[in-house]
Amino acid sequence: MIKKAIVFLTILLTLNSCVSNKKIIYFNDTSNTENNKEGGILEYQNVLRPDDKLIITVTADEPSLAAPFNLVYLTLQSNQMTNINNNDALISYLVDQNGYIDLAGIGKVKLAGLTRIEAEAKIKKLLEKQLTNPVVNLRVINFKVSVMGEVSRPGPVEVTGDRITILEALSSAGDMTIYGKRKDIIVIREDEGVTSINTVDITDANIVNSPFYYLNHNDVVYVKPNKTRVNSSVIGPNLTVAISALSLIVTIIALSTR
Repeated sequence: MIKKAIVFLTILLTLNSCVSNKKIIYFNDTSNTENNKEGGILEYQNVLRPDDKLIITVTADEPSLAAPFNLVYLTLQSNQMTNINNNDALISYLVDQNGYIDLAGIGKVKLAGLTRIEAEAKIKKLLEKQLTNPVVNLRVINFKVSVMGEVSRPGPVEVTGDRITILEALSSAGDMTIYGKRKDIIVIREDEGVTSINTVDITDANIVNSPFYYLNHNDVVYVKPNKTRVNSSVIGPNLTVAISALSLIVTIIALSTR
């Protein structure tokens, strides 16, 4: 009887701990990776979208002439402005639902669908009619993605550059827990008013060529729980403790019956 209990316990512990390496390790079989070095997804650039907040600064050979094209300068001229640091809405442009901003000194300019570099070039061309050698600097200040599910620190991830990969987002969230499904990560994306739900497999080295390798502003990444996590929520978090206690009891009985 004791021997049967020990065998049963051993099998139970083995089943509880065995997990395929291919389900845990990232980038399996890198020898088959198709490195796209000539264009394609590896040259991805984020484009401006409605609800983006932009800071645009303009300089030129004559700074005094360029100043009125800067929203910060115009805000400082207003008697209603009291604390510029605590009111970002007064020093940034919001891309409206039609993709336009109302650019100081110029008027309505459509920027949605353009990359940061393309938007800077478009604004510069408009300013060349009034300024000598204008230089335009544009920055998105509310670029973020959200990471949920089986990660160490779920929540929003602020992006300071022009782009972020799904791997960088997961890393910023403390990486996936051992209970996360690496082959079936969800990326929820809204593009031109259409919301799509997409899957990403980060155990596949060809993820670098996926259209969801680089994330867009407001993308949501959801890491599903694996079967072990789901089963533990059903059976209870004390399963491991129970197995350890059973193992101890069996050991004591085995020793005492010798």
